[in-house]
Amino acid sequence: MFVVYWLDGNETEPQPGFRTFGAEEMSAALKFMESLREQQRSGERNVAFITMCSENPNAVGKAGAADPHADYNWTKRRGNMPRAKRDLEEKDFESD
Repeated sequence: MFVVYWLDGNETEPQPGFRTFGAEEMSAALKFMESLREQQRSGERNVAFITMCSENPNAVGKAGAADPHADYNWTKRRGNMPRAKRDLEEKDFESD
């Protein structure tokens, strides 16, 4: 699912707007955004802050990890980065 958001009107009293698009309608959402930008450039419409958000309704897990389950054990190791790799090697050496 895609949602295009924008502000209509002047800077002191802008009105929020949005339009939703289905999961298979990304091209339509992008075309709609471009039409808003064309109206903005031509001065036909006072519109600003044109943006799009998406959410995958078929995601494997629930979004977010604010309240992870007890068995959630994710770590990020940056062993492929030179400094991080050196630090990991030094820690391994110190533990011997």
